[in-house]
Amino acid sequence: MGRQNQSTRATSQGKQHFSHPHNLKIVNPADQAKTLTCNACEQPDNNNPYLHGCNSCQYYLHENCFNSPRFLNHSSHPSHPLTLHQIPTYSSRSFTCKACGSAGNGFCFSCACCEFDIHLQCASYPSSILVDKHPHQLELHFGSPYEDKSMAYVCDICNVIMNKDNWLYYCASCDFGSHLKCTISPEVGVFPKQQRPIPNPTVNTINAANEAHEQIIAAQLRAQIEARGREAALDLLRPSGRRYSYI
Repeated sequence: MGRQNQSTRATSQGKQHFSHPHNLKIVNPADQAKTLTCNACEQPDNNNPYLHGCNSCQYYLHENCFNSPRFLNHSSHPSHPLTLHQIPTYSSRSFTCKACGSAGNGFCFSCACCEFDIHLQCASYPSSILVDKHPHQLELHFGSPYEDKSMAYVCDICNVIMNKDNWLYYCASCDFGSHLKCTISPEVGVFPKQQRPIPNPTVNTINAANEAHEQIIAAQLRAQIEARGREAALDLLRPSGRRYSYI
């Protein structure tokens, strides 16, 4: 009789996620009677091969949403790292996304001290893209691309006036701009490389100093032990009437 593989057993029992008290097991959307919606990004399964879910609680997460980092350094808010929250921290239990301007009730990346919140999916927009609607690369801007921030402008795809505080994709050489949603649908939970959590240089320096200090202490202890061992060996060769004490 073969033993059950540990990874197989762990998969059958599900995986833990900070957002839910029960283990989340693999759920095949095709086996469900209705379309499943991800509790993190509030989007349907979108033909994902599977989700992590708790059927008894009707709680589901896309694979990418399940693996999203708890902390994110995002270039839209360089002052502080953003923390992933399952539920908005406000009494209303909702937030207004600084990226797209729409309300949200699901997961959000948040900076509590600045009251800065963005959807999980908005945090996934790449910093630059190429699309079939424009011949040049579009750059992600975190607000109006113009020096005059009061200037109104319209989306060159849907021709609707854009909110000057919201993010947009923009080509400076052609003065071509568009809403985020008019350009692409990002792969939720896949973040641009420069927006992934980065090591803190101060912490790294402290850790390196601590490690060096520990190595010095260890070397000193080894030297003391060796010295005591040599002294003990010599003591065996000395006359028995002489006694020595070691500190």
